[in-house]
Amino acid sequence: MAQFYFYYSAMNAGKSTVLLQSSYNYKERGMNTLVLKPALDDRDHITKVSSRIGLDAEAVKFEREDNLLEITQSIRTKYEIACVLVDEAQFLSEDQVRQLTDVCDDLNIPVLAYGLRTDFQGKLFPGSEALFAFADNFVEIKTICHCGRKATMVLRVGADGTPVREGEQIEIGGNERYMSVCRQHFKEGKAYAD
Repeated sequence: MAQFYFYYSAMNAGKSTVLLQSSYNYKERGMNTLVLKPALDDRDHITKVSSRIGLDAEAVKFEREDNLLEITQSIRTKYEIACVLVDEAQFLSEDQVRQLTDVCDDLNIPVLAYGLRTDFQGKLFPGSEALFAFADNFVEIKTICHCGRKATMVLRVGADGTPVREGEQIEIGGNERYMSVCRQHFKEGKAYAD
């Protein structure tokens, strides 16, 4: 029976790098993977998943209203799929998470989803909440705060470097907008070392 994994962390922990390594491991053994990426994440080339260390792979983009089971079934008519990997999984809808459980349960294809646990206000993303409810296995990918402790939270920072505590849950950005910090520095709003 295929398993559904949720790999989660704060920003800049290497989630996309781990996803790309997993895909490479399958391909090295002659197996095909399906890499999915939400169209909402438009920072890089829309049909690629890339990591900060320079790795990348072709991906199939999807919208919030797309059915991921149907996408997987359609691609499976072209080639066998050994594993489905999802980048930026916090942007999944609950329906899409349920569709991915069908990929595991009905098609017997493992699913590995990689995403953030919480937003800049310390709240679960709806996709992450659904993943914690429906995935079989949870793996934390660790990163560190500027103080050296484990970073579990994400601060959104303004252009002047001060923390932003209000606003839309989703605002696409990278190191210029978000900093991973420990819980103490999240509460203090301290994004940088003194």
